[in-house]
Amino acid sequence: MTTCADSVDRTSLVKIGLVNPKSPTNVGGVMRAAGCYQANEILYTGKRYALAAKHRGEQYNTDTKRAGQHIPLTATDDLLSARTDGVKLVCVDLVEGAIPLPEFVHPDKAIYVFGPEDGTIDQALIDAADAVVYVPTIGCMNLASSVNVLLYDRLAKTNMQIADDALIRQSRDNNNRVRVKQK
Repeated sequence: MTTCADSVDRTSLVKIGLVNPKSPTNVGGVMRAAGCYQANEILYTGKRYALAAKHRGEQYNTDTKRAGQHIPLTATDDLLSARTDGVKLVCVDLVEGAIPLPEFVHPDKAIYVFGPEDGTIDQALIDAADAVVYVPTIGCMNLASSVNVLLYDRLAKTNMQIADDALIRQSRDNNNRVRVKQK
């Protein structure tokens, strides 16, 4: 029986880069997604998040699994500096010429960079990217939703076999004891 902890691929690396995120709610949702899909680190640029987080506590309402206690959330001036040897830079945004996510092959080691909800990723960062992908939706999703979809797509395209009842028991909320009726 495989558990989530047993199935962590030690050869992979997943970092999430956020360009000037606007709110603690969004960053908290990203932190929760990072915990669910076992990302290694969240980096962010800009001052809006830090300023908003200082005055409001919404992040703690959306990061209900407290991923922030074991996944670093780090401010940085430059997301390009987070790309070390062997780590691919993948920008995720609605940018003309980008690859639709269903067609994208994820690298083993990546930093996925997401633009702010009220803006986009700078052209210089797009130009430096190893790949630019987008989630094909009608309209744009919010930041945390986009991160969830990308991380799920990465998981779904791997060979990791983590789908079993042990994972369900480990992952569900305490108030959930529902089972599928055996026929």
